[in-house]
Amino acid sequence: GQHVSGAGDVELSAYLPLAAACAAFVGTHFLMSHPLRAMLVYRLRGNGFSLLYSAVSLALFYWMITAFVQAPKGNYFWPVGDVLWAITSILTLIAAVLFTGSFVRNPALPGVPDALAAQEPACVFKVTRHPMMWGFALWGIGHILIAPRIDNFLFAGSIVFLALVGSKGQEIKKKKLAGVEWDSWLRRTYFWPRLSALPSVGFGPWIAGIVLWLVATWGHPYLGVAGAGIFRWLGI
Repeated sequence: GQHVSGAGDVELSAYLPLAAACAAFVGTHFLMSHPLRAMLVYRLRGNGFSLLYSAVSLALFYWMITAFVQAPKGNYFWPVGDVLWAITSILTLIAAVLFTGSFVRNPALPGVPDALAAQEPACVFKVTRHPMMWGFALWGIGHILIAPRIDNFLFAGSIVFLALVGSKGQEIKKKKLAGVEWDSWLRRTYFWPRLSALPSVGFGPWIAGIVLWLVATWGHPYLGVAGAGIFRWLGI
């Protein structure tokens, strides 16, 4: 079989189950969000569609995690030291702040009135109009930096791809459905994060984000990963 450069003696075919799980997870998201959405909503109504979407997503994400755990852990493609760990710690902290803040006054969440998009962006939406998706993307980018292996390129890379490409897809869909309100929202917000706006998002997202970040990094040893975040340097 074909051997992977930088991945030791692991054959590419060993990653096929993980690649299949990632493709299924990403593919069904796009299918249910775009080409199949109207038909599914019509057939199942709103609640039925939401239940199907959630059930399929959770089942395939479970498959993705299981396949990731079982996939071979090849060699790193570049050396990882304290500098990359520090960068990833900062990226994941920002990700946690954006993610926790994304639940407040988010016009893109299901069931939220489109009129909310006509209001002035507040909280983390001063940074980007897709704080939840950028939270996932920054998490993925950070984890690729500190675990540059084939299995992680597939797993974390799929999450980054889905978050960012999905954000653009959401904009196209919302523009069709919400019209004027969403046009106004697009003009007054940013796709790419403006990190200079982070200090102005308010105490709430920072407090919640820091708590989430501390709990997540503290819990890494239970996932078989040595201390992450500040716990790496505290030796906890």
